[in-house]
Amino acid sequence: MRSLLPQITPHLRLGMRWPEGLKALRYRNFRLFFFGQFVSLIGTWMQSTARQWLVYRLTGSQAKLGAVTFASFIPVFIFSLFFGVLVDRLPRRRLLIGTQTAFMVLAAALALLTITGLVRYEHILWLAVLFGVVNALDMPARQAFYVDMVDRPALLNAIALNSSVFNGARIIGPAIGGLVVARFGEGPAFAANALSYLAVIAGLLMMRLPSADDPPAAEGGMRELRRGLAYLVRDRRLLGLVGMVAALSLVGFPYLVLLPAFAGEVLGIGATGYGWLLSAQGVGALLAALSLAWLGDRRHKGRWLLTSRATMALALAIFALSRSPLLSMLALALAGFSFISQLAITNTLIQLIVPDGLRGRVMSSYTWALGGFYPLGALFIGWLGDRLGAPQAVLLSAVACGVTVLLGWLAFPQVARLR
Repeated sequence: MRSLLPQITPHLRLGMRWPEGLKALRYRNFRLFFFGQFVSLIGTWMQSTARQWLVYRLTGSQAKLGAVTFASFIPVFIFSLFFGVLVDRLPRRRLLIGTQTAFMVLAAALALLTITGLVRYEHILWLAVLFGVVNALDMPARQAFYVDMVDRPALLNAIALNSSVFNGARIIGPAIGGLVVARFGEGPAFAANALSYLAVIAGLLMMRLPSADDPPAAEGGMRELRRGLAYLVRDRRLLGLVGMVAALSLVGFPYLVLLPAFAGEVLGIGATGYGWLLSAQGVGALLAALSLAWLGDRRHKGRWLLTSRATMALALAIFALSRSPLLSMLALALAGFSFISQLAITNTLIQLIVPDGLRGRVMSSYTWALGGFYPLGALFIGWLGDRLGAPQAVLLSAVACGVTVLLGWLAFPQVARLR
């Protein structure tokens, strides 16, 4: 695997002096990525909001909400580890341009089906599978691309700022999406998302990246994959970081699947209120990302990570027991703060530990843990929601999350010591 870090700074820095909390924006390529992502992610959250509402409107089933999420992410579980080998072999910018173009085509197809009135649940399910296949390549490529845009001292700041733009879009996108769905229907939200991908594609095309060395001769896909996994298993720090992401993706994170049921039945606030619930979580997540951008290099990362995981269990318990829209939004804001804090810190610690030659493969294990176990949890919590009710299903998730955090702390104490 090539090492570009010594070459990056001359190609990426400009004279403008950004404050320390925004130091990743001193790099031109990261600025292009940052602002392109902001536009694109607003569209993504609009589509996510509209798609979940469309499924619930067509079927009225919490289990089918979980099934769509399962279909969106199960390809990540199946393919992302193998795609990590491609990320180590091929130019990452070229891979990302391809994935963003594919996302745009799929969003346009969903918009066309919905606007013409031809859409059926089965169409949504199969398009979700295709989105998942593309995402299985996009996720590890995007995570590994940070080191092509910034150097190591700015890495946490870049990850935190990208989380902030992701969650700033999470505040704006669902709110706009809920309003668009309530006034015009789901189709226009899908069409807006298709157009939004042009922003990130343009940003990628405008980047000036250093010329890359030729990658080392391929050893064979399976052998390269085994080398990456063997390295992960040998390093208890990496194993603990990736293992906890997998466990919490299974038992903690999938509560989002049941938000339409909370909005429609438990809280009685409808499609617009559903958008506000998602936006509330986005507010907390944005605050977490900004806190990491400004304070992340000055705080003990291992302790922050452990505290964030424990906070997730508390936030889910409050949300499950709440019948007040305001309290529910506050609980979701706390959950969003916890969610992004732990993912951004985990991502940064992995990136700082892993050698460049294995970066794509190890980051693919992170995206496999995050995106691969999430659909299994989503399917299960949707099933629980249909049988026990949405509040009871989320309360069980909170208990399981708390137990998982305790077991993870006992099994991998070296993670809490990481600075």
